[in-house]
Amino acid sequence: MSVADLTVPLAPAAAMAGLLPDPFALVHGPLAHWARERPGALALASEACRLSFAELHERVQAHARRLDAEGAPATVLLRGDAGTLEGVVAFLGVIASGRCAAMGDAQWPAGVAQAITRQLPQGQASAAATPLSPFYIGFTSGSTGLPKGFMRHHRSWAESFRVSLQDFGPAAGARVLAPGRMSHSLFLFGALLGLWTGAGAVLQERFSAPRALDALRAGAAPLLVAVPSQLVLMLEHAQRRRLAAIEGVQLVLISGARWLRERTPALRRLFPRARIVEFYGASEASYIAWMDAEPAAPAQAVGRPFSNVDLHIGSHPHSPPLPPGQPGLIWVRSPMLFTDYVNRADATAALREGDWLSVRDFGYLDASGLLHLCGRENRMLVTQGKNLFPEEVEARLLAHPGVAQASLQGLADGLRGTRVHAVLQWQGDAPPAAQDLAAWCRAALEPFKAPRHWWLWRGDWPQTASGKTDHAAIGRALMAGAPALKAWP
Repeated sequence: MSVADLTVPLAPAAAMAGLLPDPFALVHGPLAHWARERPGALALASEACRLSFAELHERVQAHARRLDAEGAPATVLLRGDAGTLEGVVAFLGVIASGRCAAMGDAQWPAGVAQAITRQLPQGQASAAATPLSPFYIGFTSGSTGLPKGFMRHHRSWAESFRVSLQDFGPAAGARVLAPGRMSHSLFLFGALLGLWTGAGAVLQERFSAPRALDALRAGAAPLLVAVPSQLVLMLEHAQRRRLAAIEGVQLVLISGARWLRERTPALRRLFPRARIVEFYGASEASYIAWMDAEPAAPAQAVGRPFSNVDLHIGSHPHSPPLPPGQPGLIWVRSPMLFTDYVNRADATAALREGDWLSVRDFGYLDASGLLHLCGRENRMLVTQGKNLFPEEVEARLLAHPGVAQASLQGLADGLRGTRVHAVLQWQGDAPPAAQDLAAWCRAALEPFKAPRHWWLWRGDWPQTASGKTDHAAIGRALMAGAPALKAWP
């Protein structure tokens, strides 16, 4: 069987529902199949090692047997210090043993790892996994001082793999380059997608834009999964070295942060035969919506729902849907939703009503059914009696060629409710006057959305463990008058 033969029938709907014992209904299930059908084909590769499907399957089973012999608990924390490829092998060994793998981060302080371990579900491992068995706990930024752990069952990711093939086409069944740390769920997902389809995955022990481009040019992987910052580094390297176009890339999947759509033409020149897709999702929901990257697309548009996703915009999933163009809570219903948080203190981070889930994002559907994302509920500001979502203004600022990073903050104001401050990291020549940047905002946004106070951030830009802007840290620095902040000229 070739990669081109991998279509939706490999994972029939009945198996996805847990009604049939189909190996493709489990995340690791296809490994044994591919070890029989394509034993010598490449399964995993990085700078450190190359493993065929037969070799990978043997190592995974050996790891699972060791866990059984040791009497390991039902949930095993992988600290992320074993290396990228070895981390995937260990992950697969844990879930092949019927246990749940909690994917930690090597950069966590020891105290954080210890606190997380105390939160993890314990008990004895299941004799055999089912589609609804938990297999993965990932972590994202939390509001309790600890990373927020979210638990997934096999069906949620197996269905994500299936709908990738259905919605993106045969290119989603090609070998994957996932050049990031496995503690980031996007790259773990990319690696496991390549193993599930039998195409294999190429990893990086440490991200390198030159090495990633060399691998793509050599034909190592027709499918690239990346976050925007990685693509920007690849584009900048290609421009500096005046690299020729790379013809072998068929599909680029972008997520993790807002893609700078003004960079899409350059990305198309670098990968002229590739379909470039950006998708909107959440740790708790997996895929939600997707679209082909278009420079002229509305700034807040994130696409149309995946073919197995239902959307509802409103205060409650059973309330009448809001009319086109009117923002409200985004509710999602799909077979890809998460199971629960591992820390009860995080239980209110998302809203659940029966089969529906909201991660408290606000957005709206336009008349054509395109989803537009306004922003997160907990970041919404009220200024001059009007609701302002910082994400919209940040997107406009990031479209300016001199702005490298942007964070919108609100400070209390007795007259306006909130004073809007923009904190920027500048790149290139000397920054313009603040009123010029305000005019840049007003050219595309309502006047009240233009910041009135401007700050330059000096030094490393604050980021969360997943590589996103740490808006909370910037807000604290602004409140404290931190030396990293300089009033805009």
